[in-house]
Amino acid sequence: MAKGHRSQIKRERNANKDTRPSAKISYARVSVQKACFVLDAIRGKDVQTALGILTYNPRYASSIIKKLLESAIANAENNNGMSVDKLYVEECFANKGPTMKRIRPRAQGRAYRIEKRMSHITVVLNER
Repeated sequence: MAKGHRSQIKRERNANKDTRPSAKISYARVSVQKACFVLDAIRGKDVQTALGILTYNPRYASSIIKKLLESAIANAENNNGMSVDKLYVEECFANKGPTMKRIRPRAQGRAYRIEKRMSHITVVLNER
């Protein structure tokens, strides 16, 4: 159990809050595995290079992640006052979301399950 008054505990928790600019999309209709192929390509790159990679990547997840990266860049500019030229993708990851279960009719009265997977994608930027 934590020691101290509730307000003191909250104050300590908020003091340790991450100040790096980030953006998150929840319940994106793309599986974690497919999103990670695109995220691995932009991890560690500066934002202009990452946007170029995402623009010409043929995968469906790249269009979602491109919007997410543009949102993170806007957050860095407006909320943190950072320069776009110095920004780079420090962290990017996809976590598993809920799965929609659907049924596909098959021969002789059987039913196969189709799993439509979702993911929660996060992009964190930082300055060089």
